[in-house]
Amino acid sequence: MATGKKSMNDNLEHVAETSQLFDVYGGLLTEKKREVMQLYYEDDMSLAEIAEEFGVSRAAVHDSLRSAEKSLREYEEKLGMLADYQKRKALIEELVEEVESLKKEVENYDKKSATAANKSCISRIEKIIKELEE
Repeated sequence: MATGKKSMNDNLEHVAETSQLFDVYGGLLTEKKREVMQLYYEDDMSLAEIAEEFGVSRAAVHDSLRSAEKSLREYEEKLGMLADYQKRKALIEELVEEVESLKKEVENYDKKSATAANKSCISRIEKIIKELEE
């Protein structure tokens, strides 16, 4: 039974990764492959439904999907745009956490005699957090 769960998790990861690759590189695919990918991954249509839509065999749809997925992975291997995006996103999340932590430290520092400088620093930190979150 654990094998079934692993297989299902692997499939979910595959679908998520492929969807992300499609978001980044989908515009580089042919129109037909883009449409097939969209119907399968975004509209959740079956291979048989897509085959009927295009008037082709289920095997032709399967081959088109595999070819499109292969192209997306090759684009990522060569260009690395998704990996770069994920790295930047993780770094921004870390930075936001660090800045929020710093803000709390500044707010808690000698609250009785909060100076204009402290208030200015807090204001600047809040601005940075807002810009990072956008």
